[in-house]
Amino acid sequence: MSQGTTPWGPTPAGPTPAGTTPESERDTEFQEHEKILSPDFLSVAQITDLLTEDVDGVQEKLRIFLNFKNLETCLKDAILLDYYVSGFLWARRMDFSVIQYSKFMTLLAMLLQNLKTLHMSLEDSIKWLGEVMAEIGPNHSRKSEEWNIFDVKQANAIIDYIKISLFQHYKLYEFMFYSAREEIVIGTEQVIEVVKPAGGPFPEPLEEGISCDIYSTFIEPPTTLDREMKGLDQEQGPEESQPETSDVDPSFGFTIEDVKSVLDQVTDDILIGIQTEINEKLQIQEEVFNARIEKLKKA
Repeated sequence: MSQGTTPWGPTPAGPTPAGTTPESERDTEFQEHEKILSPDFLSVAQITDLLTEDVDGVQEKLRIFLNFKNLETCLKDAILLDYYVSGFLWARRMDFSVIQYSKFMTLLAMLLQNLKTLHMSLEDSIKWLGEVMAEIGPNHSRKSEEWNIFDVKQANAIIDYIKISLFQHYKLYEFMFYSAREEIVIGTEQVIEVVKPAGGPFPEPLEEGISCDIYSTFIEPPTTLDREMKGLDQEQGPEESQPETSDVDPSFGFTIEDVKSVLDQVTDDILIGIQTEINEKLQIQEEVFNARIEKLKKA
């Protein structure tokens, strides 16, 4: 009977094929053992490169290796980078070999992968970790000690580290992978209304400000035509500027019905003009309120 292993733990034992020798069976078992925690999360070249860097250099190199591009705006990428940087720096204090670095970083990655893709519970992750550590850690039942990647002290230290770094915050990592988060608004667009340019040195009067008559009379500078007309009036003199008077009654020749008809027509014209002006002002106010409502919706 032989027993193989997978990244998820030992596989059930199966019958030994006929015609195999103990040496071939041992070689097959060794090859199966080499597949534990494979493929490697970081290559040997990447680990060697990281070992020459300080803390900031390790963080920057891991950011490049793991292709994290949105650390300033993506909280998930920042958390994952901190998780791997902390694990690598802890392994450096443990003075691991390159192969130990490789297996340890792959172990950290697979724990998160199990949580993300397989939705492993905390109990299942602890069980999976125990099975993997039994394969890559010390095992007195093995015939070859060279298969042991970690000794007893290192295996216990790894379990303690994963306990405080991942297992104690397992709910937070579950929330990070499974819960949808609202988008944080880090910028907004403001629409600013500016005063329309006026022909004169002063802007157009506001409706809630002074009346147009007062503005036109005392503030708005006279136009060129008004100045020319005023100059002509002064040149003509007081006699020419006075209108001619007549003693003839202006209503002579009109009946009462004619006067009523004219008054009705004038009244209708005035009322129509007032109604039109009121409608225009109401339409302008409606457009202003609609524009403000749209800006509030965008905000």
